[in-house]
Amino acid sequence: MMQPVRWPKVKRSLVAILRGIRPDEAEAIVEALIDSGFELIEVPLNSPEPFASIERLCKRFGNECFIGAGTVLDAADCARVADLGGRLMVSPNVDADVLAMARSRGMVAMPGVFSPTEAFLALRCGASALKFFPASVLGPSGIAAQLAVLPGDTVVGAVGGVSDKNLSDYRAVGVRAFGLGSSLYRPGMTPAEVRKTARASVLAYDAAG
Repeated sequence: MMQPVRWPKVKRSLVAILRGIRPDEAEAIVEALIDSGFELIEVPLNSPEPFASIERLCKRFGNECFIGAGTVLDAADCARVADLGGRLMVSPNVDADVLAMARSRGMVAMPGVFSPTEAFLALRCGASALKFFPASVLGPSGIAAQLAVLPGDTVVGAVGGVSDKNLSDYRAVGVRAFGLGSSLYRPGMTPAEVRKTARASVLAYDAAG
C-alpha cells in the first residue's frame, strides 16, 4: 500500500465545493468562506475557466488554506492544478494514474468511492481520504457498514446530499470529513449569502463534534 499524503490538520474537515464559480467572483466568495471557518476549497474542473479561478485563489489564499480542484479525471489536469499551487485533489472516481500524480506532487487526494472494493483500491493507490459519493444513496448506515472493515485510521468523507441539516447523522457513525456543494454554494450567490450558509455549516459541524 502506498504511503499517502496525510489528510491536513485543519480545525474542521469541511470541503467547500464551488461548482460553477467564475474567476471574477471566486476571491470574494472564498474570502467569505475562510472568514466563516473553511480551510479546504475545491473548484470543480467542470466550472467556467476553473484553472483561472484556482490560480487566483492559490495566489491570494494559498498560504492560509488548501485550495484545489474537484472532478479531476486525468493526471495531466492534476499536474496542472499542482503547477498553479493547488494542494487538494478531489475526484469522483478511483484512477490510479491521477492518484499517483497527486501523491508525487504532494497533494492531498480524496477520490470518490462507493463500495468496499473501490475503498480498498483507493487506499492502496495512496488516497489521503475516501469520499463516499453519493452519500445520500448510501446513507449513514451504508457508510457505517463499510467503516467496520476499513483500517481504523482511514479518513472517511461524505459528499452528495450532505448539508448542515444531516451532517450530525454522518458524524455519529464516524464520518470525519464533508464535502458541501449546493447546500453551501450555488452559481449566482453573493458573498453575503455564502457567508450565511457557511456559518450554518460550521455551527452544525461544531455541534456534532
